[in-house]
Amino acid sequence: MINHLIALTIAVVIDAIVGDPPKWPHPVKWMGTFISLLEKRLNKKNSLRIKGAAMVLLIVLTVLTATASIVWLSYQIHVAAGILVESLLIATTIARKSLQEAALEVYKPLQKGDLQEARLKLSYIVGRDTERLGESELVRGTVETVAENTSDGVTAPLFWALIGGAPLAMVYRAINTCDSMVGYKNERFLQFGWASAKLDDLVNWLPSRLSGCMMLMAHKPLLLKRTDAWRIFLRDARKHPSPNSGWLEAAVAVLLGVQLGGVNYYKGLVSNRARMGEAYTPLEKSHILLTNRILTSTTILFILLLWIGGIAIELASTWSKSALYL
Repeated sequence: MINHLIALTIAVVIDAIVGDPPKWPHPVKWMGTFISLLEKRLNKKNSLRIKGAAMVLLIVLTVLTATASIVWLSYQIHVAAGILVESLLIATTIARKSLQEAALEVYKPLQKGDLQEARLKLSYIVGRDTERLGESELVRGTVETVAENTSDGVTAPLFWALIGGAPLAMVYRAINTCDSMVGYKNERFLQFGWASAKLDDLVNWLPSRLSGCMMLMAHKPLLLKRTDAWRIFLRDARKHPSPNSGWLEAAVAVLLGVQLGGVNYYKGLVSNRARMGEAYTPLEKSHILLTNRILTSTTILFILLLWIGGIAIELASTWSKSALYL
């Protein structure tokens, strides 16, 4: 477990320095190609839930086998080689730097008053219609995206990296990629993507809740007392249609003193999302920068939590083994 802790910490540093260069080979792109190929072959006729479950199972087993083999061979060479390889693999599963950069791509044109460019940049990272959004709605879309992806893009893969190193971090990313490609509640994917969506909810359940709590522990609310912030956070976290995203959005909302959620449009269709937080202050572009800071501090605190938990588990394991020989 100590090796996993060292590897995931190095991975965060690698991500902070390198990020996700678009022209570099990336395992997620390979996963996406594999998923697309299987979906085209299997998402036909009947028994779609079974076929969708078979697809995600095949993806998970393939990724687990390939990653575990690479990591095992690396550790056979040397422990340092194993940690290095694990670090590089885990780094491909996290996206803190690219998530913050995407948010800044919306912030910069907003700062210049260029709403059209900001709408275009936001459309790259959200599924909602952006063509007619005003400044506050552009800010809301950006803040919500950074908030809910704190778990998907950073803390959840790190959590699974602690439990099972690079293999489980890559399995998490495979499940998350399946969900992002087929986990939609539309005519094409409602049945076929059911297993991917449910499995993604399961692997994010604990990391998302830990991450929401870490946000409130890492930051002092701007306009609320801490007790009021926790009360509103716990009140609103379960309102979101996703069983996990609400914990991140509610946390960010109470920290900023704003209200998230509301009316979104998807291909012209109205989606009325539950409100998160209270509108103590209107959304403005500076909230994008503040949300990025919340992401950074939450990442740091989450790593510290993983180290404390990992060392505690290691010490307990050592003690229990020693007790057997007494």
